[in-house]
Amino acid sequence: MTLALPKGASIMVAYPRTIVFIAASVCGLASFLIIASFLLVSHPFGSTVRGYFYPIDNSRKFNSLDWSNKTTDDSFNDVNKELGKWDIVGSGFIENAGNPRKEGNRIDDTSGKSESTTLGDRQSETVDGSRDEMDRNHTSESQDTKDISNLQSEGGTMSSPDPLIVSEKKESVDQHGQEATGNSTSSTVITGVENATTPSPGFLNSSDTIQTGLTLSSLSTAPSDTSQTDSGCDLFHGKWVYDSTGPLYTNNSCPILTQMQNCQGNGRPDKEYENWRWKPSKCDLPRFDAKKFLELMRGKTLAFIGDSVARNQMESLLCILWQVETPKNRGNKRMQRYYFRSTSTMIVRIWSSWLVHQTSDLFDSIPKTVVRLHLDAPDEGFMEFIPQFDVLVLSSGHWFAKQSVYILNNEIVGGQLWWPDKSRPMKVNNVDAFGISVETILNAIATHPKFTGLTIVRSFSPDHYEGGAWNTGGSCTGKVKPALDHELVENGFTNIMHEKQVAGFDRAIKKVSNGAKLKFMDITGMFGYRHDGHPGPYRSPDPNKVTKRGPGGKPPPQDCLHWCMPGPVDTWNELVLEIIRREFEGS
Repeated sequence: MTLALPKGASIMVAYPRTIVFIAASVCGLASFLIIASFLLVSHPFGSTVRGYFYPIDNSRKFNSLDWSNKTTDDSFNDVNKELGKWDIVGSGFIENAGNPRKEGNRIDDTSGKSESTTLGDRQSETVDGSRDEMDRNHTSESQDTKDISNLQSEGGTMSSPDPLIVSEKKESVDQHGQEATGNSTSSTVITGVENATTPSPGFLNSSDTIQTGLTLSSLSTAPSDTSQTDSGCDLFHGKWVYDSTGPLYTNNSCPILTQMQNCQGNGRPDKEYENWRWKPSKCDLPRFDAKKFLELMRGKTLAFIGDSVARNQMESLLCILWQVETPKNRGNKRMQRYYFRSTSTMIVRIWSSWLVHQTSDLFDSIPKTVVRLHLDAPDEGFMEFIPQFDVLVLSSGHWFAKQSVYILNNEIVGGQLWWPDKSRPMKVNNVDAFGISVETILNAIATHPKFTGLTIVRSFSPDHYEGGAWNTGGSCTGKVKPALDHELVENGFTNIMHEKQVAGFDRAIKKVSNGAKLKFMDITGMFGYRHDGHPGPYRSPDPNKVTKRGPGGKPPPQDCLHWCMPGPVDTWNELVLEIIRREFEGS
């Protein structure tokens, strides 16, 4: 039986509006997803967001390849000879205490969030968490942030009953991020350097010297193969001069700048620290020419490999290049990659805390929570990629203050903040381990059958926690100009780390037989003057952050390890450009 329809009614009366509405909604949603996916993939912000919320997948198994490092044995022997020379009880410094993810905290795949972004305002979390934070940056921006806070918390528990004390002169030293009780204010002052006069704030003549150059008298001899200019000019001895031209970019013109290093954006009131340029004694260091750099790197790839200080330098380079061309973000969870289409140039960053192989695999009686470092094997997490690179810039050192165990030839030879038998002396301490690691990684790179590029080793970056360590009241608050000679405070930990790095580099150079191109970029001495170049308490845009000393002179939480951008760190890339120019163009 059929029901009659009202006169004039259509048979399609059943849900026409509903069907049309559903169809329109589906089409609209599909369009939105397509557009959103495109934006997230193509825009640099996409990697930034991903970096903050997704850790890098570094879970890589150690390839039991025979990395037989003949240099390692030599280093080990040298270490045994010199161990008695330094009274090192333990280095309490930590960079990123390691990615909480598996064994690989090596690859940082985003423009690292500020190293200390997650740092709390607790004094013990002083940005140096930089040590801690630095590490933390290691995995992607998110990782950077997450790691930093982890590091800090780890820094709190890291306190070993035996803080690191370097006593060549039986003096307590403010370890780099060490939990050491070293107080830099009691350290010896570097003397014998020519005095300089401070110019008026508005000084416009860039040729007028405002800061004397450093003669590295407090540091060990530079490596035998440091970068010197065309006619033998040493790039690394000179002076800081005031340049009214200003920085190569501003905090507002660089979208990739990590908030932690955005000092102006975080409310720092002074800006003069942006206007000092490095002037070598016997030649000129050209101002960075972005177009020149891209042309020299046409069809090539430059990779920054290392800790959060490597991230700091990589972001500086990107900020400079961004002023002439906006790159395409082609990064992934294993590495950051920015492509400059005009010259097919790629800038890469890969996280590697120590540059040598680390693992969480069970080994002897080592607790699960302690990182195992195989000092005689390179970090395969990035070694597999180096055939794709033309220039490598290596950064390491600060993580050797983190709790870890050192293994050589499958034997436990030392540790940092962990040693099971206090009655038995360690064969290798943290600074010796650093020197061995430098030699190991350079040997692996120099002998790699498929890598023929240029390797630049950036020397140990100094911190400026004056008056204490990062977690014991050290501070760089109120520093607005480069230090004068009489203001320099010798940092024993920085000096010995630099010494071990130089020694490791020299050992590697002596064993190179295949024409490998290794260069040592020695910035440690010149940057000892730049106590004004750190974020200090200006680590975030929080309007309620503490920036002044409290009752009793207690300093606010701060970062005196990483560098403001723009700021002194941009000089590192001017040096990199000059080294590349000499290598690719010749003298």
